[in-house]
Amino acid sequence: MAEPKKRTSKSRKNKRRVNHAELPVNTKKCSKCGKQTLPHKICGSCGTYNK
Repeated sequence: MAEPKKRTSKSRKNKRRVNHAELPVNTKKCSKCGKQTLPHKICGSCGTYNK
């Protein structure tokens, strides 16, 4: 099996892992009941759908 010629430095390894972070979930307020819901989905509490 192939092995790397040189050791990967900490900075190079961390530069590659910069994009692994999770992004916060984007929510919107329901126009009818006011609870936070995902955009373009049916509200779980009142059942309305507004874009």
